[in-house]
Amino acid sequence: MSNVPKTNNEQIENQLINREISWLQFNDRVLEEARDKTNPLFERVKFLSIAGTNLDEFFMVRVAGLFNQIKDGYDELSADGLSSEQQLDRVVLKTKDLLKKQNEAFSHLKKELSKEKIFLRKISDLDEKNINYFLEYFQETVYPIITPTAIDPSHPFPFIPNKGRAILMELKKRDKKRNLNIITVVPRALPRFIMVPNTGKSEEFITIDDLICYFAKEIFPDHDVESSLQFRVIRDSDIEIDDEAEDLIRYFERAIKKRRRGNIVKLEILTNSDQKLVDFLSNQFEMKNDHIYEIEGLIGIQDIDEICKKKDPNLRFKKFNPREVERLKESKNKFFSSIKNKDFVVHHPFETFDVVIQFLEAAAKDPKVVAIKQTLYRTTPDSPIVNALRIAAENGKAVTAVIEIKARFDEEANIELSRKLEKAGVQIVYGFAKYKTHAKASLVLRKESGKTQTYVHLGTGNYHPINAKIYTDLSLFSSDKELAKDVEKFFNYVTGYAKPKKLNKIYLSPINSRKFFEDKIDQEIKNASQGKPAEIWAKMNSLVDPAIIKRFYTASNAGVKINLSVRGVCCLRPGVKGLSENIVVKSLIGRFLEHSRIYCFADGHPMPSRENQVYISSADLMPRNLDRRIEIIIPIENKTVHEQILDQIMLANFKDVSESWYLDCFGNYHKQNNFDKGFSAHSYFMKNPSLSGRGKSILKEKPQNLRLIK
Repeated sequence: MSNVPKTNNEQIENQLINREISWLQFNDRVLEEARDKTNPLFERVKFLSIAGTNLDEFFMVRVAGLFNQIKDGYDELSADGLSSEQQLDRVVLKTKDLLKKQNEAFSHLKKELSKEKIFLRKISDLDEKNINYFLEYFQETVYPIITPTAIDPSHPFPFIPNKGRAILMELKKRDKKRNLNIITVVPRALPRFIMVPNTGKSEEFITIDDLICYFAKEIFPDHDVESSLQFRVIRDSDIEIDDEAEDLIRYFERAIKKRRRGNIVKLEILTNSDQKLVDFLSNQFEMKNDHIYEIEGLIGIQDIDEICKKKDPNLRFKKFNPREVERLKESKNKFFSSIKNKDFVVHHPFETFDVVIQFLEAAAKDPKVVAIKQTLYRTTPDSPIVNALRIAAENGKAVTAVIEIKARFDEEANIELSRKLEKAGVQIVYGFAKYKTHAKASLVLRKESGKTQTYVHLGTGNYHPINAKIYTDLSLFSSDKELAKDVEKFFNYVTGYAKPKKLNKIYLSPINSRKFFEDKIDQEIKNASQGKPAEIWAKMNSLVDPAIIKRFYTASNAGVKINLSVRGVCCLRPGVKGLSENIVVKSLIGRFLEHSRIYCFADGHPMPSRENQVYISSADLMPRNLDRRIEIIIPIENKTVHEQILDQIMLANFKDVSESWYLDCFGNYHKQNNFDKGFSAHSYFMKNPSLSGRGKSILKEKPQNLRLIK
């Protein structure tokens, strides 16, 4: 499926690609979307912002972890054979290369924005009238809020919060020789960008940081500003989980407060900053120069999309409205009869996430529904799903919500959410202290003809209405009795530690999902040895697990053809002679965030065909997903659903060349067509209807038939 060259095993350094470097390469691909001129301008700015946000989180967790390993004397090597120090050194070099590209992208996008009459100005470049306007703004709005602090024995260095920006200034009093260092933390209550008034048809902005620097003389009228330094800090924000914590809520409330004061792992400064001030700052923070990163033009690039306010549809992706699920529409949204009639899958965001919301809203109001069980990993505080659970509880139904308070960076929101639902009468369960509950599941129990009928929703993505508009995910609706019994056992496992001894259809992490993947790969190896068709297609966010990668290598050497779509981190080296020459790895980065996990096995039959085995899951192939999280792997048995996932979704993904990057054996990614637009999976899904949710309309309009390119 790719023309990426293969190489001899002796030419590569290690059988595995370093995880941290692979992640930085992923963010490099995101950054390339900001450089891709075929994307609308505002979308390119947004990708630049996303790349910056991604890098923040990488440093807050992954780089912070390396710092802590070095500090604690951790002497175990990574899976690819590197020490913590070696990994950190490589991360620093790669990050600085990445930031160089980021600076270039920012500079270019500023020029492109100026063509649309959108400008980011320095206040010193404005005319007198506007300078006077901002003087008044500063005096009335900014001055009362900021707290400039002198750095001397009686004034300790102020605390700079995580992702906080500040300004360090060297001041000289006119009648004294001694200089004074002043630091001002930029309050988050102030807007990052302020629009310049009376600029005609153009939109012009200044930054709050520049405003504070410019009017420092208003704060210190007896001083001259000798030099100034704008900077930003990133702190260690990971939370270590104590398995013995007696009260998880109180533990995480304390941990969240502690996180805000984590050690600094990254210091951002503007390029060409005064070296004397840089040295002063690095001494205060005890930061080595290697961990000081120069940013051109704008520190905190994450906010740059805030200036894209202009209402011009040509500057954004063409508006896309997700399709309704026609099967439900034909039945006038009679969810339970539609699901009972036939399993179906909904492909988000191309088909509306509203069906998931409506399913739970229908359950909340239906007098025949007696109980609802629901997992929540990430959602919005005002989520209609949360509201549906609240209404269901108020209507007297037995409602259980499994809320994962360990969901990184959503801990605080999930604590608040749990308290809100508990007040409404929802039974709240926090799952395991040791494991994160990452599975996505809803279970509805309904009385029908004197018996209890169970309906389930199982997905690959979170119950997050906003993310569901940009994340590609799958939602399976089913009333299959054996599947429903498995989901009941899953909830009993999470809520009551009742480990299931036997499951009919699903597989669970950490119980048996690792064995599931091992057995499936081994079966393909066996089929290859017997001369049967042997092939694996898989789609995931990350491929990290060394044991699974080793098995893929064994399978490749046995003649199994393996095609992998891995959006983010991939530690496997494809195309190495004698190791992985039958493996192709691609990464699809485009308008939507690829998030669904799909695993397909030939099982002795040519691919794609009805006899192949197809599974969807919440789990990536990472040690944490297989061993330290609660995950579900779900078989796809319905003929139409099977065809949609295998013959439509997977084929389109592998056929894509428009947004696809191919990984070579050296760990580098290449665009096959150098931004020349060919077949686009995302465009295909926006234009072509899905299969399983169609109902009678499938007879009138069928999706474009895809053929795999070998």
